[in-house]
Amino acid sequence: MRVGIISFAHGHAYAYAEALKKSKGVELVGIADDQEIRGAEAAKKYSTNYYSNYEDLLDQDIDAVIITSENYKHHEHVLAAAKKGKHVLCEKPIATNRKDALEMMEVCKENNVFLQIAFPVRFSTPIVKAKHIIETGELGSIIAIKGTNRGTNPGGWFVDKEKSGGGAVMDHTVHLVDIMRWYMNSDVKEVYAEVDNLFSDYEIDDCGIVTMEFENNVFASIDCSWSRNKTFPTWGDVTLEIIGTKGTLSVDAFAQKSELYSAEGAKWDYWGDDMNQALVEDFVTNVQKGIAPTITGEDGLKAMEVALAGYESAQSKRPVLIEKIESNNQ
Repeated sequence: MRVGIISFAHGHAYAYAEALKKSKGVELVGIADDQEIRGAEAAKKYSTNYYSNYEDLLDQDIDAVIITSENYKHHEHVLAAAKKGKHVLCEKPIATNRKDALEMMEVCKENNVFLQIAFPVRFSTPIVKAKHIIETGELGSIIAIKGTNRGTNPGGWFVDKEKSGGGAVMDHTVHLVDIMRWYMNSDVKEVYAEVDNLFSDYEIDDCGIVTMEFENNVFASIDCSWSRNKTFPTWGDVTLEIIGTKGTLSVDAFAQKSELYSAEGAKWDYWGDDMNQALVEDFVTNVQKGIAPTITGEDGLKAMEVALAGYESAQSKRPVLIEKIESNNQ
């Protein structure tokens, strides 16, 4: 399978390139980047071709592209790839607004290409193990979930709202919303959020607490802040505490562990894996075998809607129904 990468603006591009190079039967044909130095250096690093124009890359004999450009460019790049018949793995968030996301989904459908959204946390072993525990009923009925996805402020285009669509809330809420929806097969109904800028001088949110009510009446909260300073020993975290009627499960995706406390006693599990490698290999397998994307454009849209509702809630100081975000079609 022949794959290209459009833009190394997002740091995840390097992990995906490494994953492509390690995947059997996959060739990284080229890298397109409008920043010549960055793109040329990446192409040299991964022993592939550099293109200053993404259209030139799309004209090559490739099967798919990974899009890791600035958030606001996802729309342009996905549409261009789809119209050239290339399958797409698009970095999260799917877009910066609902209108763009819907058009991306529609154009991919019209051109019979896959649109898969890059939520690598879905492929973390403890996250997958937690899904299995929930499905076995060992936790009973889920009552509430508390999640954290805290990291450092990435700077650059991430703090430019026009390019990113938002700060910490847009950047980090989507990961955990996707996991929670996946765990419960239920969508978010209502959102209330407190959003602020407390850690930097940038005019964009760097901290937020997002609370949600799901359609199945489960309550959940997410700390999505860029609250890790430079001296913190790790980049950040992705954690979940899942409270059920029969037990409580604590999951730490980056520490590669889960802890289960139930009526049957306590259980601890530890792993070591590469979620980015698993994400890329899943995408490759889906394309090669014609299997529907594991993480769809719809999944990306639903996660982004929660972030948009969080911003509207923070501004109005009131809870916001997701159906309002859908009706606005912004």
